[in-house]
Amino acid sequence: MTEAPAALRELSESAAGLLPQLIELRRSLHRRPEVGLALPETQAAVERALAGLPLTLRKGTGLSSLVARLDGARPGPTILLRADMDALPVTEANPVAWCSEIPGRAHACGHDAHMAMLIGAARLLCARREQLAGNVLFVFQPGEEAWGGAQLMLDEGLLNRAFAGEVTQAFAIHQFPTLPAGSIATRAGPLMAAMDGFRITVRGRGGHASTPHQTIDPVPIACEIVTALQTWIARRVPAFDPAVVTVAKINAGSAPAVISDFAVLEGLVRSVSEGTRALVIEGMRSLANGIASAHGASAEVAIGTGDLSSTPVTSNDAALAARVLALAGQLFGPERVIDLTTPIMASEDFSVVLQRVPGVMAFLGTQPSPAQPAEPLHSARMMLDEAQLATGATLHAGFALTALATSA
Repeated sequence: MTEAPAALRELSESAAGLLPQLIELRRSLHRRPEVGLALPETQAAVERALAGLPLTLRKGTGLSSLVARLDGARPGPTILLRADMDALPVTEANPVAWCSEIPGRAHACGHDAHMAMLIGAARLLCARREQLAGNVLFVFQPGEEAWGGAQLMLDEGLLNRAFAGEVTQAFAIHQFPTLPAGSIATRAGPLMAAMDGFRITVRGRGGHASTPHQTIDPVPIACEIVTALQTWIARRVPAFDPAVVTVAKINAGSAPAVISDFAVLEGLVRSVSEGTRALVIEGMRSLANGIASAHGASAEVAIGTGDLSSTPVTSNDAALAARVLALAGQLFGPERVIDLTTPIMASEDFSVVLQRVPGVMAFLGTQPSPAQPAEPLHSARMMLDEAQLATGATLHAGFALTALATSA
């Protein structure tokens, strides 16, 4: 292991000193989760946590975003650091004192921890402003959970040079309770899958359930489409460039004795390359239309448009991914570094930022106990190792510090 420079060793020590404050902040955010794009209480809490720091703040207009800019001692480019803010429509089932106080809402993906880490990084970097030749944008984004918050922030001018300067690199962390506590994992290229919501409406001809021959029953046609999709994926998509098609919702009919005029299938497509993404989308259209037509019905296929979510592949810049892994090794030791061999099929809308700016997303292991299986992301019982808030703050700050370091 190459010994970390003195500035990085001191950064890690300072983050450890902030840990009690970060835990308290994370728990306060955890108690009051908000869902979607309108997060006024969360936005206000983040703003209070940043009060007194030498930052310029800007709030969103169409969503409760918050961006804080730190100007370094010398001019230079801008590094973007991002945390998401929104919770999930889940009722928490953890018997802890800081459990969600709002039924049907919970920080089951750890975005409360992401905010605490980034606020910790802001405190660390503000204290080291004289070492920075450039600026840092601390981006607090609502609506990551399929609400398109990252794109909305871009539409509102997140990368506007008048405020942001020249953003040359972007970095984000996602905590993972199923990875060993304190580990840092990422990879060059595709890290997380693209996600495209779809809706297939099969239109037949309704009638009495006793005379199906006088109708065109859309239900068995829809079921045939579901089964055919899985066979199509297995035989048409390359095994080493995978895709997943999940039909998660089927809706048809109004009464047991009535054959409906239509049936609706809804779900998600996930893929890790633009080529496979296009192949699957075109294949779904062709398959649904072909099966429906064979039965005298029709199919309307909508994918990633209108109210259906669409998120591109989260793809890391190769050189910056290598730098993050090297930095993590210096800060925490090589035994805590994981160079992932494959992407994961979950999705992340930080991907739209990475389409505009070279950058990296990394995973931070937060497994609460190695002695027992951890609950996954989005579980009502998801827990995380809060000691790793200091790890995340250190890595955020270390990424910016090494990118903007000056000899001053």
